[in-house]
Amino acid sequence: MWDASNTSERLVEAGAFVSRDLDLAGFTTLRVGGPAPVVAECSTTESLVEVVRLLDAESVPTLLIAGGSNLVIGDDGWDGVVVRIANSGVRLDADVIAAEAGAVWDDVVAGTVEAGLGGLECLSGIPGSAGATPVQNVGAYGVEVGTVLHRVRLLDRVTGEVRWVGPDELGLGYRTSVLKHSDAALVLEVELQVSPDGASAPIRYRELTATLGVSEGVRVPAAQAREAVLALRRGKGMVLDSTDHDTWSAGSFFTNPVVPAARAEEVLAAIRSRLGDVAVPTYPADGGVKLSAGWLIERAGFTKGFPGADAPARLSTKHTLALTNRGAASAKDLTELARTVRDGVEDAFGVRLSPEPVTVGCEI
Repeated sequence: MWDASNTSERLVEAGAFVSRDLDLAGFTTLRVGGPAPVVAECSTTESLVEVVRLLDAESVPTLLIAGGSNLVIGDDGWDGVVVRIANSGVRLDADVIAAEAGAVWDDVVAGTVEAGLGGLECLSGIPGSAGATPVQNVGAYGVEVGTVLHRVRLLDRVTGEVRWVGPDELGLGYRTSVLKHSDAALVLEVELQVSPDGASAPIRYRELTATLGVSEGVRVPAAQAREAVLALRRGKGMVLDSTDHDTWSAGSFFTNPVVPAARAEEVLAAIRSRLGDVAVPTYPADGGVKLSAGWLIERAGFTKGFPGADAPARLSTKHTLALTNRGAASAKDLTELARTVRDGVEDAFGVRLSPEPVTVGCEI
């Protein structure tokens, strides 16, 4: 059994700023989560490595948190040490930028645009840290981090080794990687490829091409694309705003489901049996067909703001794919709402939605 006082002293010696008995709700964008006895904030990569090595060597339960935008922490909190990843250095070169894991992701994107570099602008407005982007293979408006990732600096938590790895070693997929749901490695820094001509990545997402008034595949000034993306995200409550409870969320709570090719016709028939001869939005995917989670949620009968004005946890009033804390929700409230939505979609269409956020001390 680890001792909080002795561990705290050693964490300070390793370079961390240590706090005791903090509530974790303030560390996540959902603003739920119980207490932790020790929180160690690491503002440099060196201290982060030393702190995690120390805790792993002594088998102390460790929870790593950076931006907290893709995380649901249970109401009982975490009975161990929470390590706050707060290293935030950013270096800009002609065609590659490097961002330490704790750097605020949208600040990184904004910095590239201001420096006349293109390629990341479609990922504007996404909350969280730079280090989380390859873990989740973050994507939006037709661009995924995996398409611009140069390499990632990792701490191997088994051997204690620090090394750079290329994207081919990360098993990147739709909102996933080998790093997700695994404690084997910790991202310390990411390098991303950018375009020195200041033009955006080719615009391919239909909603964005319509907003910009361009054809698919056209490149526009990165600043123009960024502003369009931010406007679209704000309209859906997907840009953080402390005064807007629609943004007290983990972003899109469910991933778009991929239906295996062998079941695709069966599922589409079930949808049309319930809804009539409707146009079902489908997208090509490896091994099957990708459906829109938001579309399925709405067609299963869940409306914006469900289940109603008095509920502490509700679907966003702007975007049914986001589960939101209206100011006093608990993790229990949010997970119960998630189960209701998931089960309702499965009952209606035979498609089971998978949650996008990582859960700690709670289940969906």
